[in-house]
Amino acid sequence: ALAVPSDSRVIHRDHACVRDEAGDRDIRPELRPSSFHKSRARHHRSSSIRQRFAIITPASLVSEQIQEHEQEVVRREQMSGYKRMQRQHQKQLIALENRLKAEMDEHKLRLQKDVETQANNTYIELERLAKKQAAQLDKEMKSSAAEEKRIQQQILVQQKKELTTFLDTQKRQYRLCRERMKEEMNEDSDTPKEEKQERLSRHKETMQRSQAEEEAQLLNQQRLVYERSCRALKRRSLIKKHEFEQEQMREELNKKKTQKEMEHALMIRQDESTQELEQRHLETLQRLRFELMRHQHQTELENQEEYNSRRQRELHRKHALERRQQPRNLKTLEMQIKKQFQDTCKVQNKQYKALRNHQLEVSPKSDHKAILKSLKEEQTRKLAQLAEAGG
Repeated sequence: ALAVPSDSRVIHRDHACVRDEAGDRDIRPELRPSSFHKSRARHHRSSSIRQRFAIITPASLVSEQIQEHEQEVVRREQMSGYKRMQRQHQKQLIALENRLKAEMDEHKLRLQKDVETQANNTYIELERLAKKQAAQLDKEMKSSAAEEKRIQQQILVQQKKELTTFLDTQKRQYRLCRERMKEEMNEDSDTPKEEKQERLSRHKETMQRSQAEEEAQLLNQQRLVYERSCRALKRRSLIKKHEFEQEQMREELNKKKTQKEMEHALMIRQDESTQELEQRHLETLQRLRFELMRHQHQTELENQEEYNSRRQRELHRKHALERRQQPRNLKTLEMQIKKQFQDTCKVQNKQYKALRNHQLEVSPKSDHKAILKSLKEEQTRKLAQLAEAGG
């Protein structure tokens, strides 16, 4: 069967040539060739038409080309589908990664806010503690200073009383001594008045000098006692302040230790929550990748199965077509070839027997075994070559 190819120019040109030839026949009716010339002209025209239509493609080739074109279209569609599927999978992965990244950023921001809140609370509590300790220390220092000042005032009042008592005692002693000297001088009438006045003046100076020395000694003793008492008060105040500051430092260190432990616990909880979130993100990504890979493999498997079934149908159809297109006498030809091969084998066997008998006759008996073996191998080799040539 012949089919018209897709190249319509050839068909139109051939049809035009046929119409031209028909027109030539119609235009020149007066030319009447003889029967010989008519037969030659018909033969020439038929051979010319056959030559011109010899380029027409057979229907089987056209079917194969159409089938190949359809297969190419199917393959291109499959590749386009694969590419679209891969782009879609890539978009899904990118969208999921972006969503997980945003979730992780939000999680880290929340953790950072928690850390900042914890740090601010710690700073506020330490500031409050520092203010409270400063107020307590100031109150304690004021109390110590007031106590020290009170004790110093008591010491000064006591010393002032002692000094007043001492001066009063000295005055009484001075008056008593002066009265006694006056009585003694009044009783002594022989002594001149100037000498009595001189003796009274010397005694007065002696008494005043002695009282001044005793007063200075008392003041020096009071000063030493006051300084020693002030040093004792200062030492007691400093020791009390040092103990109070140590207590405040221990309180501050305990507070800082508690805050650090809370911060460390917060960091541990944040790290655990971050690890759990990362684990969930990885599992989500792996699950999506596995699902996309499974979908891609399933699609490829379905396409491969479809391709295999289509190829199988095509091969069955091609095999059936080839069987229908085989010549009818193919069986007869096979029988003839088989009969020729059997006849050739018979001839070979006859020639082998004749050659064997001849060789055995002309050869010594000791060489018969080797000759038979060599002839057998040669016969086997030739039969194999004949079988290969016949196949």
